[in-house]
Amino acid sequence: MLQNQGREMMIVTSGAVAFGKQRLRHEILLSQSVRQALHSGQNQLKDMSLPVLEARACAAAGQSGLMALYEAMFTQYSTCTAQVLVTNLDFHDDQKRQNLNSTLQELLRMNIVPIINTNDAVVPPPEPNSDLQGVISIKDNDSLAARLAVEMKADLLIALSDVEGLYNSPPGTDDAKLIDIFYPGDQLSITYGTKSRVGIGGMEAKVKAAIWALQGGTSVVIANGTHPKVTGHVITDIVEGKKVGTFFSEIKPAGPSVEQQTEMARNSGRSLASLHPDQRSEIICHLAELLTERKEDILAANKVDMDQAVCAGHLPPAMLKRLSLSPAKLNSLAIGLRQIAVLAQDSVGRVLRRTRVAHNLELEQITIPIGVLLVIFEARPDCLPQVSALAIASGNALLLKGGKEAANTNRVLHQITQEALTMHGVREAVQLVSTREEVEDLCRLDKMIDLIIPRGSSKLVRDIQRAAKGIPVLGHSEGICHVYVDADASVDKVVKIVRDSKCDYPAACNAMETLLIHRDLLRTPLFDQIIDMLRNERVKIYAGPRFASYLTFSPSEAKSLRVEYGDLECCMEVVDSMQEAVDHIHKYGSSHTDVIVTENESTAEQFLQQLDSACVFWNASSRFADGYRFGLGAEVGISTARIHARGPVGLEGLLTTKWVLRGNGHTAADFSENGTMKYLHENLPVGQSLPGQRDSN
Repeated sequence: MLQNQGREMMIVTSGAVAFGKQRLRHEILLSQSVRQALHSGQNQLKDMSLPVLEARACAAAGQSGLMALYEAMFTQYSTCTAQVLVTNLDFHDDQKRQNLNSTLQELLRMNIVPIINTNDAVVPPPEPNSDLQGVISIKDNDSLAARLAVEMKADLLIALSDVEGLYNSPPGTDDAKLIDIFYPGDQLSITYGTKSRVGIGGMEAKVKAAIWALQGGTSVVIANGTHPKVTGHVITDIVEGKKVGTFFSEIKPAGPSVEQQTEMARNSGRSLASLHPDQRSEIICHLAELLTERKEDILAANKVDMDQAVCAGHLPPAMLKRLSLSPAKLNSLAIGLRQIAVLAQDSVGRVLRRTRVAHNLELEQITIPIGVLLVIFEARPDCLPQVSALAIASGNALLLKGGKEAANTNRVLHQITQEALTMHGVREAVQLVSTREEVEDLCRLDKMIDLIIPRGSSKLVRDIQRAAKGIPVLGHSEGICHVYVDADASVDKVVKIVRDSKCDYPAACNAMETLLIHRDLLRTPLFDQIIDMLRNERVKIYAGPRFASYLTFSPSEAKSLRVEYGDLECCMEVVDSMQEAVDHIHKYGSSHTDVIVTENESTAEQFLQQLDSACVFWNASSRFADGYRFGLGAEVGISTARIHARGPVGLEGLLTTKWVLRGNGHTAADFSENGTMKYLHENLPVGQSLPGQRDSN
């Protein structure tokens, strides 16, 4: 695949000794059995013992078989290969080294893949500590690959191992962590394990070779090459720049890595969760004050982002509107934060259920933080203080990844957030990822992150849902909201609700995207008023198939009935009844927010009962699907999931629970048939304090 892309490659391989050993053992066993058969008769064979096989002889016998295997495999892809055997002398002798370089260059020029190995049939055993100054001695394939990479001025050396990469301690030990990026100065922090059963170098040799190649100008990655179905993907992923295995770099960034940031957030988040609710509220109130006090700094940074976005010309108008901040927006944010501060008083440690299981055995279910949240948001900097306040109120650690379009605004807002956190010593609980970390790479931190909340385009959400295989994702991929105008609808209410649902903020996920009209309303004054209003608001209408069939001159027909326009555009379709509207929404909606406009209470109640969307409204705009309007203070997003939080997710959605059991030496045997105790399972008021218990906070 890489060769077809025009790349030049060499393969350094092992296997000749193992291949030859297998072959020679077979030959020896065969010859021994023939000799014994001739001398003793076939029925008197004695136990045959194999002599110790000399490695050089094995290599000589195995080279041809190994190369035949490579030839057979590469021929299937019409790729020509050539075998090159080398020794240390080929590098230490200038003339031989030039000959080797010339041979390899010529093979690569002819699009032939060189397959290189040490000539183990003649090479002497490696001597310990025999490296010359500035030159690595060839003791194994790792050192050979490094030497060749530098000699041939290779751009990249991929060293495939039987583990995912370099760990800070032997893989499999309790505290072992994969190192994504390794810097030569960090060597002393690594504890190496034993060598591979079949190799002679081990990870320590790989690291030494990698550092030598890196100093020679070649980039190096150590990755896992033992899974046949994924190894090909590993190689292409590395070439494409994705984070796979361990990347060796000479330049250490000034700030912490994203793994270190996550660890810092988790540790500080535990301190945040243990604060008194009043202290968490104080942090949020101080953040609200700072938003007002530092208004000029925030707006100046936002102006830089806006100017850059306009000059680049990449952002659509809807995203530019989200990117923009104003004094009014900041004031609204501060008001929302103060609401969250009030809610924070009764969040973490709240007793939801209290049961007397038996005498002196009390059980409680209490609220606790989820842990570490990763919130990924695009060009919407107002999301940062909102989400930070909700995380603080719920005692969660927070990792933020904002869009590069809002980098300057996000940096100022994050500094203000950390300043507010400092007042109670939990500055690191909220971290902003400012490195060029791909979303896919963040989703790999399944042992460090407990919940991912994406806020952005449907493509962003879908990409994260695919990438986050081991981490739950809370959110919605689309906001295809419907407004159904029933035959019994009020003229005044319809026009107001449809206008607000579509035109108030078309880019919002709770904006109307499809307008369903009861068939009896066609060619009525109400229908004409709806059309006139949408035209006056410059809303482009796309006709659904049935709506188009009723009109002689219809608007452009909708390409799909499942589209989130995010602009002054919408689809209009005709239905025969409320039930047909419900069926349409179930088929084409996204379970976000759907509305019925009618004066018929019975019809409305059926609509509210039958629809299973996260938000279902009667005679109210779809724009009400919002945490601030629900009185939640703010929201981290709107979830259309079927478990955990659903709809606008505020403070409650960022909490989970744990069970606390207080006993007095109780055992399960006490409650067996021969035991002395009986279960009571008596529910107690959650406000009632148990003997010796502190208050619920």
